[in-house]
Amino acid sequence: MLMKTSAAALVLCGVACGAAAQTKWDLPSAYPATNFHTENIAQFVKDVEQASGGKLKITVHANASLFKAPEIKRAVQSSQAQAGEILLVNYQNEWQGFGADGLPFLANGYAEARKLYAAQKPVLEKKLASQNIRLLYTVPWSPQGLYARKPVNSLADLKGTKWRAYSPATSRIADLVGAQPVTVQAAELSQAMATGVVDTFMTSSSTGYDSRTYEHIKYYYNLQAWLPKNAVIVNKEAFDALDKPTQEAVLKAAAAAEERGWKVSEQKDAEYLALLKKNGMQVLDPSPALKSEMRKVVGEPMLAEWLKQAAPEGPQVVDAYRK
Repeated sequence: MLMKTSAAALVLCGVACGAAAQTKWDLPSAYPATNFHTENIAQFVKDVEQASGGKLKITVHANASLFKAPEIKRAVQSSQAQAGEILLVNYQNEWQGFGADGLPFLANGYAEARKLYAAQKPVLEKKLASQNIRLLYTVPWSPQGLYARKPVNSLADLKGTKWRAYSPATSRIADLVGAQPVTVQAAELSQAMATGVVDTFMTSSSTGYDSRTYEHIKYYYNLQAWLPKNAVIVNKEAFDALDKPTQEAVLKAAAAAEERGWKVSEQKDAEYLALLKKNGMQVLDPSPALKSEMRKVVGEPMLAEWLKQAAPEGPQVVDAYRK
């Protein structure tokens, strides 16, 4: 009888201990499950679970279903969620260094964006660490272009338009071009266009397609103004609580997700531009006058302002990038 009781206890312990051995994390994201960023996260999560032997299970909550975009960083920082995906430029008001990759015309194209990230990464990691956060990886959006309900040949055509803003930088652009900024996050963009809340904005080809922009807006100008990055972050205490092999599994999967994500971003940009065109949108190169005006009226003053506000880290980042 004693042997049977002991055996039963061992079986129960095995079940309970096995369950206790699995750590569960929540990872909120503001973007749809079909967006390439979210698909990349899904692969990252799968890789972590497989490499950790099932010891770490991460549940992805897409499309702002757990926390809205502006709430995700605070949720991770305060342990309401163990991990999360954020758009770095959304937090520029908190610390100017978060806005380095949102500066128009500083880094054009993927090669320049990678170089800027290399310059930004050390100060970014240091700042996040001071906030109880560890950076896992980043992936850029495709280059930012201009969406407009009517043709835009010069900055004069943007005056008075209702401009979708989602970050301090995009709000500042609206001010500089004489548009009216309206705060609209990605999950709300489609409705904002349908109801006439916004009629011009700058965002990526992927967000434009995901939001079915072509149903309401017919012009896209491929300015390639900047490549903002999403960052997947983790609560430092949650990460430190993992055993060493599981930590290594997370970091290895994160490195693979970063490399994969940057490549997919570039591939998807071409695909999304083709899809926008296929769905009736006019995908155009900006006129030389528009591009020149945007650099002079938007790019130069915004960089000068940021360098003053972001000192001492900002000038260090830009100097390292320009070497």
